[in-house]
Amino acid sequence: MAIKVRKVRCPQCGGEALWSMENKYRPFCSERCKQIDLGAWASEAYRVPVQEKTLELDDDYLSKAE
Repeated sequence: MAIKVRKVRCPQCGGEALWSMENKYRPFCSERCKQIDLGAWASEAYRVPVQEKTLELDDDYLSKAE
């Protein structure tokens, strides 16, 4: 009985990548795609979006502070 190898989409180029122990670059399809992705992380091209919080003080708080 042959084991069916799962194919996944390469996160870098969108091509097919084999999800198996033989593909040492998984989930990428090649060393090139893996290096491109690593370079993007190193140059901080990937970032988690953050909403900056602004502190709003109401008039009651300001009058108590004076």
